[in-house]
Amino acid sequence: MQTFIGMILGALLLVCGVYVYDSMQTSTVANGQATTANRTIVNWDVAATDWAALKTRAHSDWVKISSK
Repeated sequence: MQTFIGMILGALLLVCGVYVYDSMQTSTVANGQATTANRTIVNWDVAATDWAALKTRAHSDWVKISSK
């Protein structure tokens, strides 16, 4: 159980760390006007689209399973 909780906390810490890093790389307040030259680690628009698709599919599969 401790290993499972450790894996979940590690994944959350990784995602939060990458989000903070990406936020600092694309911030005009932190970097001035030269933010277009910096690239982010994660394409957050694609990640949001994939997450929405995953939630939609999980919901439809849950409805299909629970209706049986």
